[in-house]
Amino acid sequence: MFRSNTPYPTDTIAVPGGHDLLFCVQLDDSKLNYFQQPQDIKESDFLKFVEKYGRYSFLAPSQVQPSFSAFYRAGDPILIYFDSSSALSTLRQPVKMGANGLCVDGNPAGFLDSKSTSCTRIFANLSKSCTTDPSLDAASYYRDFTVLKVPISDAVVQSMKVRVTAVAPPEAPHMKENTCNNVVSEVIYEIECSGTRGIQSVSVRFKVSNISVNSGSSLQQHFTLHFWTKTLSHVLPRSGNPGYITGAPLLIANSGAVQHMSILRSEGDGSCSQFLRHTVQFGRNMRTGCNLSLSPILEESNCSDIQRKLYRALQGMNGVENLAITGSARSTQAEEWMTILVQNCSVQAANCTSCCMVPVTLEIQILWTKVGLLSNPQAQILSARYFYQCHPLKFPSTSTVPLTTVVTFTDLTEWPEPPRGQPQMHWKLPFDIFFPFKAALNLERSYRGDLAGCFLLILIMTSILCF
Repeated sequence: MFRSNTPYPTDTIAVPGGHDLLFCVQLDDSKLNYFQQPQDIKESDFLKFVEKYGRYSFLAPSQVQPSFSAFYRAGDPILIYFDSSSALSTLRQPVKMGANGLCVDGNPAGFLDSKSTSCTRIFANLSKSCTTDPSLDAASYYRDFTVLKVPISDAVVQSMKVRVTAVAPPEAPHMKENTCNNVVSEVIYEIECSGTRGIQSVSVRFKVSNISVNSGSSLQQHFTLHFWTKTLSHVLPRSGNPGYITGAPLLIANSGAVQHMSILRSEGDGSCSQFLRHTVQFGRNMRTGCNLSLSPILEESNCSDIQRKLYRALQGMNGVENLAITGSARSTQAEEWMTILVQNCSVQAANCTSCCMVPVTLEIQILWTKVGLLSNPQAQILSARYFYQCHPLKFPSTSTVPLTTVVTFTDLTEWPEPPRGQPQMHWKLPFDIFFPFKAALNLERSYRGDLAGCFLLILIMTSILCF
């Protein structure tokens, strides 16, 4: 009980006589720094000592228990809880120290402080450190502890614990032919927060490498903490309104969660990145390639396991179900989304009993068109297909597989025929449609002629009579 509650390191010292005495150092009172014979307490005196010394711990009166707020604030250390020892600690993010940039493991991770750090570890005896150093084992970054949703000073209840989920965890480090395999070289924590309700979920991803045993064995490690908040609203920006804009990300949905379509991305050494991927942009054809290592799963896996890993690497961890037809598609409107057609490989390779037919190339084919007014056409997607090209893999002799991803956009817009000049009117009227007007005009002309004749006759008669 004392060792579980004291903040100081303790040890049991054997003394002559066969009895063990407890040696305790009181920091604030130097006169007590000596061996002291424990006082015998009778049952009748127990209540009196409880009233005087009874507390939750053995801390001195001048020292108090650390106080926590009701919720995490930005920069606060993130508390973790070890079930095996019922002890509280903090989530650590190692940082570099000194001119050599050596790793210091005591740095606590700050709440809402998304950042990346890197440092170097040097091993005097890598053969021993390979299996004993916890910093090289991925299990030490997620097993045997839970993260507390909010900081608490009372008893830890089950509802306050958040399990750390490991995404595709690697095997434990082991020595093989003077090489330490499966050594953790990168750790990425993804932490979901929800305001004052604290931490909701924690996941961790790893990248491993191999170290050869030599006189100056060293390892560069990277540590990243990324905090994000899940909201009910659509968090991704539009890729157009309503039609897609060239260069904007393609929107996909998986179980209602809207994301950006992505493809494989290579590291500096040509290997496939486990965490970083290229975003597919509308209207821009792309082609990427990288080498995926199969060494962690070859020894105890079959063909279906390897196929599953390659499919997951090509299409992404979360997979793809639906594609947005327009750039402003809403997740709640099913008519604004389409199902992506997927063509997988067959399970077995023909004429090869020890081969496994695995996907090595993913071709994403997207058909689109422009609709609407000629003055302001809008781009929308007609259909999309994931087409996997397969190749027989010699199992289990191959340790790496080259993967390729190709994205092609095909424009199927059918433009209307443009006009050749000004429109011409083609009259189709009856031949006698103007007859009433012609008849009236002729009658008017006859009436005018008669009137002029009468007037001329009157003038002639008048002139005769006058003379």
